[in-house]
Parts: sequence; structure tokens; C-alpha cells
Amino acid sequence: MSEKTARHWREGPLPSEARPERTWRTREDPFAEVWSWVESELRRAPGLEAQTIFVELQEKHPGRFQEGQLRTLQRHVRTWRALGGPGREVMFSQVIEPGRQAQSDFTSMNKLGITLAGAPFPHLLYHFQLPYSNWEYSETAFSETYEALSQGFQNGAFTLGGMTAEHRTDNLSAATHDLHEEDGRGFNERYAALMRHYGTTPTTNNPGKGHENGDVEQSHHRLERAIEQALLIRGARDFGNRAAYEEFVEKIVAKRNRGRTVWLAEERPKLLPLPAKKIDAFRDEDVRVGSGSTVRVAKNTYSVPSQLIGREVSVRIHADLLEVRLGQTVVERMERLRGQEQHRIQYRHVIHSLVRKPGAFRRYRFRDELYPRVVFRRAYDALVTRFGERGDGEYLKVLHLAATTSEADVAAALELLVDAGSVPEVSAVRDLVVEEPPAVPVVHLRAPDLASYDGLLSLAVSA
Repeated sequence: MSEKTARHWREGPLPSEARPERTWRTREDPFAEVWSWVESELRRAPGLEAQTIFVELQEKHPGRFQEGQLRTLQRHVRTWRALGGPGREVMFSQVIEPGRQAQSDFTSMNKLGITLAGAPFPHLLYHFQLPYSNWEYSETAFSETYEALSQGFQNGAFTLGGMTAEHRTDNLSAATHDLHEEDGRGFNERYAALMRHYGTTPTTNNPGKGHENGDVEQSHHRLERAIEQALLIRGARDFGNRAAYEEFVEKIVAKRNRGRTVWLAEERPKLLPLPAKKIDAFRDEDVRVGSGSTVRVAKNTYSVPSQLIGREVSVRIHADLLEVRLGQTVVERMERLRGQEQHRIQYRHVIHSLVRKPGAFRRYRFRDELYPRVVFRRAYDALVTRFGERGDGEYLKVLHLAATTSEADVAAALELLVDAGSVPEVSAVRDLVVEEPPAVPVVHLRAPDLASYDGLLSLAVSA
């Protein structure tokens, strides 16, 4: 500005102070005549959005309101809510004391698109954190079960080297259950016993109030972002196996914890000592093997060796593994299914019976489980196209061949036959898989002449 203008404003009021407050509108308010109706609707249903109200106004007054006026209505609604609307929930910041609380939660990692050897790897992360220092521990999980919670909590506590006076979760069913008469949620006995074993007090946030578990909730997002960034630097989301992926995540968590050592040092003297050993992070369930060579465990169905039909077995349920035991002998180990009403049928458990009853295959409840690879389904379709219902029996013979020789070799043979347009009959598959034993030459050995030995003996005597 010029020297004269500067002198003028130095002696007089500033421009912002000299500008009179505007109390008039520069254009007519298009919602003035309908505002009383809008306000009554907002009072009746405070959750209504301005866009919903705008659509209703267009329906009530055809041609009166144009799309460009929506922003004006949105400003009116925001102003009304700020000046005369219902009060909003207030968040009260808390004083966080060192060593007082730890928090646990699960978060889905599926959106990161992790694969193992090219196959999708849907999973969760169990997350354990101290709100004061933000020290954290995590491990992979597949469902929010008590076994996964118990295993993760105990591994986190022993990695930390102590336990806080309080441990908080949200209202996941692994830790709590409905109190129908008391109208609320209480702690499961197994979870309460776990907390007693570590001498810590269990607490939960109020149902539907996830922000009350806010430290670990926020840490979910930060850890996921850190893993996402590390994946971008790595340039690939595929890992050779689960152990390689878990090592990758473990290194990221360790790197994040290195910046928290000062605050963690303040927490350590206030931590409770750990018990002498961990409590079992599994449970045993006694079940009877049904006539279909299956057991029902945790609302899912699994096949077991048919020799166990009619026997009662004990199933040890881990976070991600099941062990089928007959007495003290482990007869089968299998991956635990996620969710409920799922099933896993191992064809080797039932094929010897199915191959004798081929008519049972077509309407077998779990038939889709008997295609161990995609090429087996392609082979079945080709056999049915060629032989009709007789193709069921032919396919079962192929599957039996896979069970008694090598599934990989049978799959390779099926690929060759199907891709070549040949019918994958069991005889053709066997020719490619089963090698002819090498010819053993016939050796004729003549009996030795014992008289020669007598001659040697006589020479020895005469000497």
C-alpha cells in the first residue's frame, strides 16, 4: 500500500474493524416458506440428512427446488443443529496411568490382499496394547474365539514380561455372554478364570461404544497402515508360507515398539508379575464319530478315519487347529474351520467305501469336498459327459487311485488327458501314474560239487 494509506490505517481503525457487520441477505432465501416444516421434521427425527429432506421437498413442491440449492439447505441444517439442535455426545479425555491397563481386540486384514504361495490368505490380527506407552503385540488369528483370545493374550503378556492391573476388551463373545435376566453382558467363566490366573481385572466397554476401547482401535489403523506401507516398499503381497508373513509383521511391530522404550520403562515397575506358566489355550470336547465318518465340533463338521465310526473320541480345540485323540494317541490333525455350519471332508477317509457304493456319490451331501483340485472336477465332468451315471464310478476309481498312490501324480495325469481331449478313464490314468515294475532276470545257480571239497580236505591231511 502507499505511505498515505498506511498512515491513514495506522491512525484509524483497522479495515476489519471498519467494515460494518452485514445483517441483510444478498439474495432471497429459497427455503424461508418451508423452513417451519423442515425444522419440525428435524425435531421429530434428528437423524434425517439434509439430502433426504431436499428430496422430500422436491416431491412436495414439483419444479420449485433445483439441485444447485441442496448446498444451501445443508448449510441451513448445519446451522440449526449447531444453535438449536439436540446436544451431541461429549468425549471426555482420560488421564492414562502407566501400568494400569492393557487392551485386546481383533482386526480383519483381508483388505490388504495378502496371499500365500499365490492363494488368498483371509485372516485377522489379534492386537494387544498398553495405552500409556503404546507398546503392542500382535499375531495372526482366524476367528474371534476364546482359544484365539487366550493364546494371543498370554503370548502378549509373556512377551511384555508382566501384566497390568486391568485388561479391557470389547463385548466379543469369546469373553462375554448375554445376561438375559440382568439385561447386559457378563464374563464367560473360562475367560474370567484366565484373568484370575494372571491376577488382572477384566473390563469391557459399553455395548456399541467402540471408542471406549479407543487406544487399541486407533492402533489397528496405524498398524494396518504401517503394514500397507511396508508391503508397498516390498513390492509384493505374496509370501511363501504363513511363517514368512508372520515374521514380516513381527519385524514391523518390533520396529514400532523401539520408539516406545522410554514410556515402557515407566510402565515396567508397575506391572504385575506373571504366573509360573501359561494356562491351556485349548479345550477338549468328547464327541462320537457318526456313521458318515464325521464328527461335529464347534458347530462345524469334519471327517475322520472310518476306523473310528461308533467310537467316542476327544477333540482338542486350539485357536486354529483340531487334534482328534483316541485315548492319548493323536489320530488326526486338521485346520480349524472359520465360522459356523462349515464342513471339511478328507476324501481319503471315505473313498474306500464310496468306491464300493458309487451310487451314493451323486447325491452325497458333501460331494463338492471330493474334488481335491480343480482338475479332478474337470475330469469328473468329462467322465459324466462320456459315460453318464457310470462316470461316477469311474471317477471314484480315479480318486481311489489318488488316495493309494500320489494325488500330485494323478492330478498331473488328469491334466495331460483332459487338456488333450482324452477321456480320463482310470486305466488311462493308471498307465501314466503306475510304473511297471522292472523285469527281474532269472538266475539259475548250479549246486556245488561237494567232492571237490573232499579233495581239498584230503590234500590238507596228507600235507
